[in-house]
Amino acid sequence: MQLTRRDAVAALAALGSGGAVALGAREWQRSGGDAADDASSGDTVGDGLATDDQVRDAMVAVAEVVYPSDVTGIQTFVERFLAGRLEREGHGEGIRRAVADLDDLARSWYDAPVADLDPADRDALLREVGADVADEVPDGTTAERIRYYVVNDLLLGLYTSPTGGELAGIENPIGHPGGIASYQRGPNE
Repeated sequence: MQLTRRDAVAALAALGSGGAVALGAREWQRSGGDAADDASSGDTVGDGLATDDQVRDAMVAVAEVVYPSDVTGIQTFVERFLAGRLEREGHGEGIRRAVADLDDLARSWYDAPVADLDPADRDALLREVGADVADEVPDGTTAERIRYYVVNDLLLGLYTSPTGGELAGIENPIGHPGGIASYQRGPNE
């Protein structure tokens, strides 16, 4: 299944117009040549937070591990989805902090940031951190925050998109009515 930029925008719209509006504003700002001035240029955000580039690289790497193996177009989808999520007040900082913590653990245990690990090591890292069994708690332990801001955010984006929803057997994910064919069919067809 091919994820597209349209899937990412649909997922953001399903999660609230703020994300989609923020995505549009960010895209507009980038098209105006201001990209070098914002945090996406790789500059340090400060306070131990990951930069937008570090977040993007880590989230794409984690998505390649947690998404079903038959999903393609992950990088484009995640980058587009993240652009809206990082703009959410409070949530963006939580993502940046969780990714910084995950990268610190990856460097300590594997001598490289999560984006530079091979998929088997990324999977092992997430399990060793405890993100596979931790509860999702935004202000909890490191494992709980990584589960909430990294793993669950990626899965939320996937399964609220039309393509990801179809993959899970959810024909009409939140915010995506499914089209005319869906409305014209009876309930048991």
